[in-house]
Amino acid sequence: MKIIFKIAQNEIRNLCYSPVAWFLAIVFLAQCAYFYATPLALYAMVQEITQINNPKFEHFPSAVTAPLFIHGKTIFTNALENLYLFIPLLTMGILSREINNGTNKLLYSSPIRLRQIVLGKYFALMFYNLVLVGILGIFMVSGAFQIKSIDYPILLSATLGFYLLGCAYAAIGLFMSSLSTYQVISALGTFMVLFVLGRIGGFWQQYDFVRDLTYFLSMAGRTAKMMAGLITTKDILYFVVVVYMFLGFTLLKLKGGREMRPWTIKALRYIGVVVSGVLIGYIGSRPALTGYLDVTTGKTNTIHPRSQKILKNLDAPLEVTLYANLLGAGVDQGFPAGRNTYLTTVWEPFLRFKPDIQFKYVYYYYNDGSLDNRQYYNVYPGKTEKQIAGITAKLYKVDSAMFMPSEDIRKIIDPNSENGRLFLQLKYKGRKINLRTFPDSDFWPDEALIDDALKRLITEKGPKIYFLSGNLERSIHKTGEREYSRISVDKTNRNALINHGFDIDTLSLAKQDIPADINTLVIADPKTSLSEATLAKVTAYINKGGNLLVCGEPRKQEVLNPLLAQMGVQFRKGTLVELSKNETPDKVMPYVTAKGANLAEEITLLSWKEILQSKDPDKDTLKVLMPGAMALSFTANGPFTISPLLETRQDKTWLKAGKLTIDSVPPSFSPEEGDAKERSFATAVQLTRQINNKQQRIIVSGDADFTSNLRYLYNPFGNAFYSWFTDGTYPQYLPRHIEVKDNLLLISHRTGKTLKIIYIWVLPGLLLLAAILLLIRRKRK
Repeated sequence: MKIIFKIAQNEIRNLCYSPVAWFLAIVFLAQCAYFYATPLALYAMVQEITQINNPKFEHFPSAVTAPLFIHGKTIFTNALENLYLFIPLLTMGILSREINNGTNKLLYSSPIRLRQIVLGKYFALMFYNLVLVGILGIFMVSGAFQIKSIDYPILLSATLGFYLLGCAYAAIGLFMSSLSTYQVISALGTFMVLFVLGRIGGFWQQYDFVRDLTYFLSMAGRTAKMMAGLITTKDILYFVVVVYMFLGFTLLKLKGGREMRPWTIKALRYIGVVVSGVLIGYIGSRPALTGYLDVTTGKTNTIHPRSQKILKNLDAPLEVTLYANLLGAGVDQGFPAGRNTYLTTVWEPFLRFKPDIQFKYVYYYYNDGSLDNRQYYNVYPGKTEKQIAGITAKLYKVDSAMFMPSEDIRKIIDPNSENGRLFLQLKYKGRKINLRTFPDSDFWPDEALIDDALKRLITEKGPKIYFLSGNLERSIHKTGEREYSRISVDKTNRNALINHGFDIDTLSLAKQDIPADINTLVIADPKTSLSEATLAKVTAYINKGGNLLVCGEPRKQEVLNPLLAQMGVQFRKGTLVELSKNETPDKVMPYVTAKGANLAEEITLLSWKEILQSKDPDKDTLKVLMPGAMALSFTANGPFTISPLLETRQDKTWLKAGKLTIDSVPPSFSPEEGDAKERSFATAVQLTRQINNKQQRIIVSGDADFTSNLRYLYNPFGNAFYSWFTDGTYPQYLPRHIEVKDNLLLISHRTGKTLKIIYIWVLPGLLLLAAILLLIRRKRK
């Protein structure tokens, strides 16, 4: 080791007197200074303006460390993107210089071994990379004095990624320098290798034999996880393998120049290095052998503890089969070329805690014309399903032979049940459940959806929600704007109940009884009076302690009031009116009460809870748009404990008893016509009581439109009602309470501008002056 360090020391001395090394350091410093100081000054200006105009400003709503150092065009992203421009220029002469000067013969004839030469020179390059890390460190240390409670762990993780990438580049540059006596050729060769390694992950991904090989060799995105605060052993091992391979190539090249061996022997040596490196990397990247370290404050790179708990309950292997229909939506995402992206995006976080997940793939073609209104058959008239599949395969540039014909796939699954889309089927202990993809920007199921599917596999049975039918209620099967399909059975909507573990169905009590395994009965805006038989069955269901959701509409109070009477709740006669500048008077905007905020862990409700707890009178209320709503009255001494979930704003609404005209002049309050004005009106209430050793839960709403197909996206409750009915079991919520500390700058805008000048001009200038003085002194000596 002494000889290696001696060679490294000598090479470091050469770098200290190298104009190229100094030039690269100065340029790197200038770039880092610009990409740190510019956003810093901008943030300081924004903070100062906000403080002046808002005396209550305490801090930014989110962390500032990552936006200043990592996200967007900042110091770390710029350093990583441009590192490939620096290292090749540094390494291009490290070995070729020895050949040009003739000193290589002296080295070869000395008792020094070739590996000592290679390692010594490489250690010198590692030292120079530490110099670059030190330049980054200047701004990280500086940030500690400019940012309150700076988030050092994520910065150190990003620094590790930068250093490992630099070491990998150095090993590649060292090898390329050994190939040619011309330094420019060595630099161009290094650029070429880096370009290939950056793009090779996208090559030949459609072939099973080489997919994992090229994906492993790819350098693209290797530092992305570290930049996000997640350090994995397989990413570290990748850089170690790259260094091992290219240092091995360098050693073989130098050794080959001194030996008279057949080219086959030399080639086998190179192949041996490649095979051993790939084998080490492949084995080390297996899920069971991969270690993880999440340094983020809220462990945001790790699946939620609730997800981890579900995985612990899986005491047998989980099998995941991807079904991709060539003639269906989303098939391109499931092709073999995208398989590694699919596994990384969807399943890698789960593989960390359950490495025995098994993955299978089934490709088929199916289209009977019913799902797309015969679109394919109209585009290709006279063509059979098989012929259309062949044409489509050519367009996608995939082998048509890999797709199972429709008559065979129908023996395994029913493609129509999933609308012909790409979907995943999870299998555990013989039980199966489908996990769907969606026509949105995310496409793949998220963590919560996967959790709900896994829970159903473990428990077999999920909560059953029945929607009453037979009295012209809102339909769960129709797609009209007033109907309820989007929130209930729409498989293409990731928020629909059917995608979150619920079993959804309709129920006509004129022909059926209420099933014993029901979780909740939904009565959504019946337009005709319930028959005596239906009313009796619902009453008996309520008396037994069944959960119930009732949604009504104005002018139909008499339809539901007979049912609600036994619970101590009534829809009041008339329609609520709220005058506003932009909306018609029937559109009421009540706010969510504290009881409503505690129904479930919907993100909007959690945010509203924080506002309520802060007791800040200047904070606005969480509103719900109800287009046409009734007021509710209820008794406080009835069998149920009743609490409002939604209340109108104080002194903003009144109850119009007569006919409400919304397309004319604004209505006026008229006590003579029976109009009622109160401080506030309840538009939705919750009812609870203990019965049959459980808590009965009921919600009554004076509007049925706010959760319809047209307006469900604007409903802050989301699936909160149904979560409350299941005691929070379904759907899965994954809230993360992250205590952000680095959310305030400790400098003024003026200081930020001053620092910008110092960082961008003074620091590089001082480094340039030091370089000039050192090089001039060296030349004089």
